[in-house]
Amino acid sequence: MFYQTIDDDLRLRLLEPRDADALFRLLDESRAYLREWLPFLDANQSSEDTRAFILSGLQRYAAQNGAEIGLWYRGDIAGVLGVHFIDWHNRATSLGYWLGERFQGKGIMTRSCQAVIDILFREYGLHRVEIRAATGNRRSRAVAERLGFHYEGCKRQAEWLYDHYVDHAVYSMLADEWRSLQAR
Repeated sequence: MFYQTIDDDLRLRLLEPRDADALFRLLDESRAYLREWLPFLDANQSSEDTRAFILSGLQRYAAQNGAEIGLWYRGDIAGVLGVHFIDWHNRATSLGYWLGERFQGKGIMTRSCQAVIDILFREYGLHRVEIRAATGNRRSRAVAERLGFHYEGCKRQAEWLYDHYVDHAVYSMLADEWRSLQAR
């Protein structure tokens, strides 16, 4: 099972069924805040819904086709970093992420993404990692920008968000670019 200590405050590990109640509470307490950018909130109304999400992530991990990673900050679950389906032919994947409202502004997501991206390039041998975020979602876009991802452009009306479409800013990082950034 995947487990990574980032520092004294931050640890990452695969979400497990035992995390469903705590993750659902975090999602529920941040629901109004997260609703601005996350399209799945209406489909997650109970710990059982959260448990099904976690089990799906574990199945993808077992098949080497992605993962749902929990982020623990000072012992509390703070959010999720998802490695989406892996295109092994092209050695590419994308990341998606969210943090509970009370965990914003602590550098949690940037440090978590940095660790996972490093693993994807070094250990999995991937060539490309992509991050997409709604163009108006400045916090999510800032993570990609802080990590040195290249802005590739805008994918118009890429996602249906409850009652409207949002455009996505598309960012990418290639393995050799990542190695160069990490060597600095």
